[in-house]
Amino acid sequence: MTKMNMVQAINSAQDVMLERDSSVVVFGEDVGYFGGVFNCTEGLQKKYGIQRVFDTPIAEGGIIALAIGMGVNEMRPVTEIQFSDYIYPAFDQIVSEASRLRYRSGGEYWAPITIRTPCGGGIRGGQTHSQSPEGIFTHVSGVKTAMPSNPYDAKGLLISAIEDDDPTIFFEPKRLYNGPFFGDPKAQSQSWDSHVKGDVPEGHYTVPIGKAETVRAGSDLTIVTYGTMVHVSLAAAELSGHDVEVIDLRTLTPLDIDHIASSVCRTGRCVIVHEATKTGGFGAEILSQIQETCFWKLESPIVRVAGWDIPYPHAFEWEYFPGQGRVLDAIKKVMEG
Repeated sequence: MTKMNMVQAINSAQDVMLERDSSVVVFGEDVGYFGGVFNCTEGLQKKYGIQRVFDTPIAEGGIIALAIGMGVNEMRPVTEIQFSDYIYPAFDQIVSEASRLRYRSGGEYWAPITIRTPCGGGIRGGQTHSQSPEGIFTHVSGVKTAMPSNPYDAKGLLISAIEDDDPTIFFEPKRLYNGPFFGDPKAQSQSWDSHVKGDVPEGHYTVPIGKAETVRAGSDLTIVTYGTMVHVSLAAAELSGHDVEVIDLRTLTPLDIDHIASSVCRTGRCVIVHEATKTGGFGAEILSQIQETCFWKLESPIVRVAGWDIPYPHAFEWEYFPGQGRVLDAIKKVMEG
């Protein structure tokens, strides 16, 4: 085991797979010589050469189209979209081509591609470097979506994504990249360091896609969340005065509704937390499935805590960011409901 932050864990996952599987290649904007804008591919080009780790033009649609072609020819490309805000030029390639390839070819071809992309706010990135577009892609049949909250899961999930035969969009909360929580002091948590910096095996291991994890056990209320909001929710749970259970989804599609329903049916109360905007956010789908499976066990209405329905503001980042205060208010509302 080695103590790693998320950047190091993601780098290690790619290193392991490049060494293990000659069909794996890594490419994207500035991922080669520069090592990625967040250093997630640092040193990989020097170790594996320019033919396996290489830079591309600023052309997201071209990056994904190239990856699809490679996948059809039995390679396993790992691409980086430098910020998830920039993924939209590649939307048609992801939705119309990668996600449909196995179906439209009757299983003759597939697209074993991994699309890594930093997401979310908390680093003063403003409206064009802070978006959380994961909910858009959960609507697309044939694409898997993952968002880890800690280094151990980041490495294990990324290896699983690379080895999977279907396309996976791997969202990386950049607020979690480099270790301790920084920025808004109100969002601090005693559990932060132990989750963002953690013991990670140096070699190959996997975390299964489609399996949620209970990161805090409780009996009064269930918080369902993912990514950065796992840590915000843990902080709120510690301060709430209630026995709060926190579930980290880890992957959004496929969604581990059995794990969620087991918890909510036991606690009878639920809060859903995510950083993306509320309207049309993935929290609505989670809420709907909980309502369908747990209705007769619910003691009060489910409450969502999410980003506001506005572009991510630069000047008022902490007012937008769903901090522990808003989660605490939701816990109180549900417990009194």
